[in-house]
Amino acid sequence: MMALVACLALAGCGLPRGAGFQSEVLAAANANTAAAGETPEFDFSVYPVTGETIPMLASWPSRNMQHLPWFNAVAQPASLLIAPGDLVQLTIWDAEENSLLAGPGQRATPLQQAQVSADGRIFVPYIGELRIAGMSPESARARIEEELLRTIPSAQVQLVVEAGRGNSATITDGAAGVGVYQIPDRNFRVLDLLSLAGGANPTFVNPQVRLTRSGQVYGVSLRRLLDQPQLDIAVQGGDRLRVVNDERSFLALGATGSQSLFDFPSGDLTALEAMALIGGVSANSANPKGVLILREYDFAEVRDGISGPPQERIVFTIDLTTADGLFSAGKFLIQDGDLVYGTESPLGVALTAVRLATTLQSFTN
Repeated sequence: MMALVACLALAGCGLPRGAGFQSEVLAAANANTAAAGETPEFDFSVYPVTGETIPMLASWPSRNMQHLPWFNAVAQPASLLIAPGDLVQLTIWDAEENSLLAGPGQRATPLQQAQVSADGRIFVPYIGELRIAGMSPESARARIEEELLRTIPSAQVQLVVEAGRGNSATITDGAAGVGVYQIPDRNFRVLDLLSLAGGANPTFVNPQVRLTRSGQVYGVSLRRLLDQPQLDIAVQGGDRLRVVNDERSFLALGATGSQSLFDFPSGDLTALEAMALIGGVSANSANPKGVLILREYDFAEVRDGISGPPQERIVFTIDLTTADGLFSAGKFLIQDGDLVYGTESPLGVALTAVRLATTLQSFTN
C-alpha cells in the first residue's frame, strides 16, 4: 500500500522527463489568447499528416535543395571538334622529286605548330588562311589535303591536334584535383571528368554537381548521375564544374532514439526515413502517437492554409501506431531546418514512478 502511495505521489509531483507531453507542446495552439470579441491568434498551426492531408501539404512551399535544370545525355561521335585555341601540328608528305615543301631527299615536311585563331582559322602554305574550327581532325585533314592537291598533286597530310582552352573544362572545387582538363573527344562525360580529378570530396555526405555553361548554372546530385546514366552528359569546351556538399540538416530532440543534428543523406528524405535515421522513438518513454515535425516558413510563403501555410510556424503531427500514419510518414518530406520531436508518453512517466516506488519499497523491507 505504501508503495502505491509513493508511486502516485511521485507521479503527481512531476518526475524529470526527457521531453514534453504532446498536450503540453500543442497547448498554445488550443489556447484562446485573444481578448473578448477579438479573433484568437495562435502562435502556430497544427496539421496532422494523413492520407487525406498529404496531397495538400505536398503543394506547400519547399525549402529543400534548389531545383536547378539539368540535361539528358545525347550520343556524340567519338572524335573531337577543333576549337579556337587548339594547337594543330601538320606534317605534309610529298613524293615528287622537286617538292615545293620538302628538301632534297626528304619526303615529309613538318610545319610549325599553329594555333587556331579566334575566328577558327590556321595558315597553311600554298593554301592560305583556312577555317577548320568545328571540324573533326579527320575532316580537317581531308580538307587541307584536298586544297593542297591543287598545287602539290602527290601531297598527303598528317594532322595532330592538341586541345586548347576551347576544348578544355575546369574543375574549380570539391574534387581531389582541381584544375583544367583537356577534353579528348565528344563522348567525354561528367563522370569521366570527375574520375580524372580523383572523385568528389570523400567528406561530403550527399555531393552535388554544379555545372556552369554559357553563363547558366545547372545542377544534379552525384548519386543521380551514378544511378541514372542518361544524366551523365558530355562535357563541352569552357565548362566549369564544381562539387558542393549538401548542407541541409534537421534536428532530432525529445524522446527519440538519438538527439542530434543530422545531415540529409539523399535528395529527398521522408519522415519515415528520418525516424529510421535517428533510431526511431524511445521504446521506454516515447508516445508513438505524438511524433511532431516543427517547421518555420518565411512570411512571404504564408497563404490560406490550403495552397500554403496559414502562418509562419507549423507543427505537423504523425501517429506511428496506425497504418495510415505510417504510410503517410513515408510520403511526407522533411525539409531543411525541420525539428523532429518525440513527445513523452504519460505511461512512461507512470512506469518510471512505479520503478522508483518499487525501489523505495525494497529499501523499507
